[in-house]
Parts: sequence; C-alpha cells; structure tokens
Amino acid sequence: MVQKAKILLVDDRPENLLALEAILSALDQTLVRASSGEEALKALLTDDFAVILLDVQMPGMDGFETASHIKRRERTRDIPIIFLTAINHGPHHTFRGYAAGAVDYISKPFDPWVLRAKVSVFVDLYVKNCQLKEQAALLRLQLEAGETPVLGELSARLAAVEEQAEALVKQLDGTTDAAAAATAANLERKLSGLRKALDALRPGSG
Repeated sequence: MVQKAKILLVDDRPENLLALEAILSALDQTLVRASSGEEALKALLTDDFAVILLDVQMPGMDGFETASHIKRRERTRDIPIIFLTAINHGPHHTFRGYAAGAVDYISKPFDPWVLRAKVSVFVDLYVKNCQLKEQAALLRLQLEAGETPVLGELSARLAAVEEQAEALVKQLDGTTDAAAAATAANLERKLSGLRKALDALRPGSG
C-alpha cells in the first residue's frame, strides 16, 4: 500500500486555501493547510512533503522570505516550491521567485487543470523516490545482517519502479517544465545506480 504524499498549501486567505483544496482533491493525496509562512515552516519541521504551493503576498513573512528559509534547511531544501501570486510585476518579480528557489511561478487566476497537472508530476516523482529509498534500505539491511538478499524479489520490485519512472520521463519529454524533467532525470540516475549495485551481487558477477 503506497502511502499518500503530502502537499503543503500556504496562503493567508482561507478562501484561497479552500479553492486549492477543491482543485487538488482529485489527486487523492493528503493536503495540509498553512495560513502563514511561520506556520508553513513549523509544518515542515515534522512532515515530509512532495511539493509546496506558496502564496507570494502574505502579511508578515511573505512567500519569498518563507522560500528562502525552506531552501536554507537541509531537510527541506529539495522540496519543489510552486509560487502563486495575484499580481504580476513583470520579469523582475518572476525572476525573484525563481531566485528564491521556486520551480514554477503561476499568476492568479490560474487554470485549475494546469495547476493540478503540475502538482501531479511532482507527486509522482516523490512517490517514485520513496519507493527507491525503500528498496535501497531493504538491500542495505540484508547486507548488514549478513543475509543473502532475495535478489529475484528485489530485482522485480526495482523493475516495477524503473518502468514507472521511464513512463514518467516519456510523459515529461518535450515539455517546458525543466525542473520536473531534471528531477525525473535525477531519479533515473539513482535507479541506474541501485540496479548496478543489485547486479553486482548476482553470483558470477565478481
């Protein structure tokens, strides 16, 4: 049973959070609300998130400042951030969003389908990475315990993740979402490394 991914929604306006929940509910993942930058940082101390949807204009700590805090923490620096903003001050404003560590920058009102599709990609990547970590941890535990790994079972599980990752990369091929494509390529590299390690354990490979 694959655990649901958590998506952090950060906005100081309850009606905006409600709208985001309505758009993303079809993904059937766990949606976590935060009504301020401080509340978002607190949530990130204890939970792992697949992606963060972060409003730019918030009283107190705004989205840019919140993102800089997230990127400074080792635990959270790799979580994708999608900025949402009701106003567009031009290229400089957008550049500031990317400089703060955002993978995407979307102006309101946004197309619900586009937002859902973007979030879905990062959820898929997160789930594949979790599956990869589980396979690597299982292999490590068996080796540390001096057990002969059940290579056939591990290989079959890894093959399933490889197949899903390959399909995801094909889905992203030709898109303009460079951040998602780069994350997918990194996942493929990790899969390749684990496959090589697994192959090295097979009898006669030494």
